[in-house]
Amino acid sequence: MQPVNASKWKFSQIPNIEESNFNKILERFYGLGIKGLTKENIQNSLDGRLPESTEPVIVKINTGLINKKDIPGIDSVIDRVKSLEGRNSYTKETISHMLKEVNQEDVRYISFEDINTKGLTGAKNGQSHSKKDTWGIYAYNKGVHFEESDKSVETSRGGSHGVGKIASNAASDLHLMYFANCDAEGNQHLGGTVQLIEHMFKDQCYRSTGYFADIKEENNTSKFYPYENNFHSVFEKETRGLKIIIPYLRSEFGKEEEIIKTVCDSFFISVLDGRLEVHVNEHVLNQETIATYLNSSQYYEQEVTEMKKVFTPLYAKTYVNREPQTIKVSNGAQDFQFKLYFHYDEAIPKGRVAIVRTIGMKIEDFTVKANATKPFNAVLIGGLDEDGYLKSLENESHTKISAEDIKDPVLKKQATRFINNLSKKIASIIDEEMKRNNPTDGVMDTKDLIYVIESEFKQDLSNAYGAVNINKGNKVVKTVDPGLNAEKKKNGDKKGSVKPKNSGVKRTRNKTAGNADEMQELGTEVFSISPNLVDRLILNNNEYIQFNFKDISELSKTKSCKLSFNIIDGMGEEYKDEFKLKENYVSVTDNNTGSSCVIENESIQNVSIKDGIVRLKLDLKPNYNRALKFIYYVEV
Repeated sequence: MQPVNASKWKFSQIPNIEESNFNKILERFYGLGIKGLTKENIQNSLDGRLPESTEPVIVKINTGLINKKDIPGIDSVIDRVKSLEGRNSYTKETISHMLKEVNQEDVRYISFEDINTKGLTGAKNGQSHSKKDTWGIYAYNKGVHFEESDKSVETSRGGSHGVGKIASNAASDLHLMYFANCDAEGNQHLGGTVQLIEHMFKDQCYRSTGYFADIKEENNTSKFYPYENNFHSVFEKETRGLKIIIPYLRSEFGKEEEIIKTVCDSFFISVLDGRLEVHVNEHVLNQETIATYLNSSQYYEQEVTEMKKVFTPLYAKTYVNREPQTIKVSNGAQDFQFKLYFHYDEAIPKGRVAIVRTIGMKIEDFTVKANATKPFNAVLIGGLDEDGYLKSLENESHTKISAEDIKDPVLKKQATRFINNLSKKIASIIDEEMKRNNPTDGVMDTKDLIYVIESEFKQDLSNAYGAVNINKGNKVVKTVDPGLNAEKKKNGDKKGSVKPKNSGVKRTRNKTAGNADEMQELGTEVFSISPNLVDRLILNNNEYIQFNFKDISELSKTKSCKLSFNIIDGMGEEYKDEFKLKENYVSVTDNNTGSSCVIENESIQNVSIKDGIVRLKLDLKPNYNRALKFIYYVEV
């Protein structure tokens, strides 16, 4: 075995181990799967396009097998993996999975190679602090991305959070990735990163991140330098640009069909405009061929009436065949102008708007409030000002615009107003189009209809609740608590009462007012949970919550769920969107597994259900109101 300093992988020494968890961003990008990986790497390639070139950016995506001995420095990475020590159930499980994978001789890989791009600069300068040396920023910094000096170019770029580089690590069973670079002068170098945990190796503690780099002493300081690229052909990059190589590819990340669909779903505008060409093994997606994939039943549902989850073929037709109209949307401080390509068709079952950045990347399928099932399809694209603002609203994975993670209260309020105004503006266009396509023939007398509805409502209300007689034959309805003593129910109540059938769990479509249609579209079910089925304990700065679903047939066999809360007052009135999870909780721990839960879209994600029980520990922020009562929603 080589001495530590002779290893091609370098880890920085630390005095002791303080952090025993894997980088949480790994888990987030792992959850996005091959779609997140493909989108992130193509977006990076588009960001690196040659500004003076009229040629499309070409991205070549290849999957295959490579012999373990041909992976640079792999033995030293495996030695490090074998030294890892898990200190909670999640890290133990992850390390155990890594150890099962290290004995492969033929290793799965995926690579992303771009052409007609700038590549990284300043590789020969190593670990440079110069903003001009993009190699140093990409190779040795986390949470940072290079900023273009030209503001218009920087605004149009897709990347902004500086965390997307780790998407490639998340796709590897060993959290391992390499990047080969060829710059404008033809210099060819190979670098790489591996994301482990802080660990002890040969009686010395090391940081979690390792770099595929040489190390030299300069002015009593150690400095990283890249290796010249003389490695296996899978790692070659002989034309200007960047190539990402991910060995030990997770088995679920290698599906060619999903990669092709992701290219179409996220970058159909770039491809249709001739700005992007993507090769997926033997498949070529460009301006001339993309329609072949969009019109293929192998990749997409072709019946318009059945397009309820994926809308890409509709978006493409709307963009190509419809003339755009200009709409103005304000955030209260600034007006933004967008081009809206709009198509109304009674056959469309779900109405969505593709929000697209100027590089041609779709951010999300935007749901217009109260119009999720209206028969329309639209594509929204702005200019540089609009692009810059959308960029400020994007989440890390470029899949949604939201005000949720904005800290500044003024900017947060403006973002919320902008999203609401966007919804209102498109809703007005939908209404106009529906009126034009469905003219009224006369006036309908609704008096009888209203009477019937009112009578049925009164009858249903009377049947649903017990009643207490008071003076002169009047009645007061009395609600029945589903948590009443079961024995009392069994023996029966007073005459006139109704035996409740409620188990405390109720299937519902409405978790919060804006996203019921989204959840239904995703094929999930949402249940409201009576507070009587929930045990809560607040102790010091922690809240402990336990749900018992053992006797609930709808949930007893479910293995995981999402949770969200709405506030209720003393009268049982529910307040939607009033309670913000990130404003009240520092973190959430799943006590069934010991792992941290992600808070996203006002839900606690990936909560485990073990033997019908949910157990959570929530770290409270100082401003948390300990007197609040909640109604809980479980999405499965």
